[in-house]
Amino acid sequence: LAPRAGTCYQQVKQVLHAAVPDRLQGRERETGILRQFLREHVLERRPGSLYVSGAPGTGKTACLSRVLLDCKDELAGSRTVVLNCMALGSPHGVFPALAQHLGLPMATGRERIRSLEKHLTAQGPMVLLVLDELDQLESKGQDVLYTLFEWPRLPSSRLVLIGLANALDLTDRSLARLGAHPAGSPRLLHFAPYTKEQLTHIIQERLGQVAGDPVLDSAALQFCARKVSAVSGDARKALDVCRRAVEVVELEVRGQTLLKPLPAGES
Repeated sequence: LAPRAGTCYQQVKQVLHAAVPDRLQGRERETGILRQFLREHVLERRPGSLYVSGAPGTGKTACLSRVLLDCKDELAGSRTVVLNCMALGSPHGVFPALAQHLGLPMATGRERIRSLEKHLTAQGPMVLLVLDELDQLESKGQDVLYTLFEWPRLPSSRLVLIGLANALDLTDRSLARLGAHPAGSPRLLHFAPYTKEQLTHIIQERLGQVAGDPVLDSAALQFCARKVSAVSGDARKALDVCRRAVEVVELEVRGQTLLKPLPAGES
């Protein structure tokens, strides 16, 4: 790391935050599949489901968020509901949360599920339901997951379901009965861990947004990418490591500046 003027460190730390960039390095294939899935199902009014798997920090949520932003105008004629299942409290909490988003009257138990099924099979715009952290909905008997993944198959359904989770085998382990259905299991899309080269490109692209000489030395960047790819391939972790390194140097430089004697005549 090279010592630099104070404000430049702030800019570097800002670009190293794990926000959703305009373009996701190394995820062009996955982005294309997600975009195509939305067009085939939401725009062409064909109900269906997609299961997106991958370890934390492999770009699942970031990719889908980017695609939803890019296709915002195309999806304007449909209803999009995004729920993070981690915030629901219990697996069955997904049903009242969805009913609330769809503006349905309050109901309980089976009555609420019947009300949702009736709504999702009635005339109206397509409903795109995105469930992040889907593995939080695993329950005894898997009744919650089965109910959700059966909805796109109901006659006259207008639901398109996208579930995101860390586990690669959730559908095999928890939704085995769906495979026996004529329509088969949900379509699968797996996000592999990022490679050293991909992590290097991701960090370089972020740092390229800051003018001037690079703050992070190329060898340090390569070292970080190699270590993180060997352990997890988690892009958020790689960005975090680089950001912390910048913070350390920033504190050192700030300390040196504070302790440096002032020229004569200056207070």
